[in-house]
Amino acid sequence: MKPRHPSTILLFVSSVVLLLILPACQTAPVSKPVSVKTAPPHPNTALIPVPQRAEDGLPPNAVSGFISRHQRYTALAQQGGIDLLFLGDSITQGWDGPGRPVWSQYYGNLKAACFGVGYDRTQHVLWRLQNGEGVGFSPKAIVLMIGTNNIGLNPPAEIAAGIGAIVAELRTRFADVKILLLGIFPRDFKDSRKRRLVTETNRLIAPLNDNRHVFYLDLADKFIDADGNIPPALVGNNPPLHPTAVGYAVWAEAIRAPLAQMLQ
Repeated sequence: MKPRHPSTILLFVSSVVLLLILPACQTAPVSKPVSVKTAPPHPNTALIPVPQRAEDGLPPNAVSGFISRHQRYTALAQQGGIDLLFLGDSITQGWDGPGRPVWSQYYGNLKAACFGVGYDRTQHVLWRLQNGEGVGFSPKAIVLMIGTNNIGLNPPAEIAAGIGAIVAELRTRFADVKILLLGIFPRDFKDSRKRRLVTETNRLIAPLNDNRHVFYLDLADKFIDADGNIPPALVGNNPPLHPTAVGYAVWAEAIRAPLAQMLQ
């Protein structure tokens, strides 16, 4: 018998080894794909109605002031007889402070009320309306300005959504009301980040104007000079934020004509 060539023997052995290990390879467990957990979307806090709370970084005096003012405003709402309502944060609340003489001059003979609360954000106004301040009366006109306290905490798109939710809430509660939606007043120094965020937020809420129930009005040009600065005679604090008595007079005069039409 003629002996096999070494290469033939090697080929035969390789084939046998391959047949032995192939089943093991075929039945080896397949590793499962790694599950990657993504963080849930960040909720828009400007849309979630809540009262002022200490856990939101607000000082205790702000929270206690919120509670007392809310109770007072709820009682006023229940009394009815409000034709004109100013709604907002500390800038609106200032009608009961530096702006009081101007208020008496322009609105003293009207059935007017001011529901302004210092430190309020959009979510706080929503909560107030849903918890007593949005029932008991049927206003003809509402002057709404809110959002400056959300600046830096929410991006402009979220703040605009919160303001839109307030407008929708008012439209639901007061079907015949006309809303004078004011752009957030300019604040801080020229070219500051907060000034830019206010401008961007106002740009986003401007389309809420429908010229039927909602009338948007930006008064920035009344409070900024030709160099882009806010005159301290009109707006106090450093950096500028709250109107002075002169600033409230400028505000009242700027909205006098549109309010007169709304209250007819």
